[in-house]
Order: sequence, then C-alpha cells, then structure tokens
Amino acid sequence: MTEAIEWIGTPEACARLGVTLRTLYRFIDEGQLPAYKMGRVIRLQAHEVDAFIERARIEPGTLEHLYPDPRGNQASRGRDGERAPLGGVGAGDVGEEMTEDGANPGQANREDQGT
Repeated sequence: MTEAIEWIGTPEACARLGVTLRTLYRFIDEGQLPAYKMGRVIRLQAHEVDAFIERARIEPGTLEHLYPDPRGNQASRGRDGERAPLGGVGAGDVGEEMTEDGANPGQANREDQGT
C-alpha cells in the first residue's frame, strides 16, 4: 500500500521556513522548491520542504569571508585567496591622487584655504 502524501499549504510552508509568502513564491519560481498547483491552490509536500531546509544548511567553515579575523593579525582574503590591502581600496581616499612620498596634493591646498 502506498503511503499517503503529507500536503501543506503555503502559510504552513512559510512558517516552517521562516520566510514571507513572497520569498516562498520566489523559491518555487526559481525551481529551488517543488510545488504543485491544485486548482487555484498551491500545495507543497512536507518532505520536500524538509529536504529544502537540509540543502540550505551552511557547512561550518564556509562563511569566514563574511567576518573579519577577531585577532586582527591577518589581512582579510579575497575570493581568490590573495590578501587584500590593509588600507582598503588603496592608500588614499577613493578618487584622490597621491604624490610619490604618499602625501595628498589636495590636502595642502585645503589647509591653505582654512577649510
């Protein structure tokens, strides 16, 4: 005998996943989560929602690129594993030129003007 399918509606699926209805529809539309339209009602199989949750699990050690080293003794690494410059984008502010000795030529002009 075939085991009965446990169907759930979109409100229950949203509650299980902890997402809004709009996000649930996006998961369905993108093909990440199978759903079935029965007349005007969208239903999901409970075991497929549970499988989706398992697939979304984050493996330990895969998010280190999202937070800085708390010890501060290493520069952050980019996607290619190379160290990023310690000063962020570059040595000076974005869009400002630097002289050979590292000074900002515009800084002297601002000081002379009293700004």
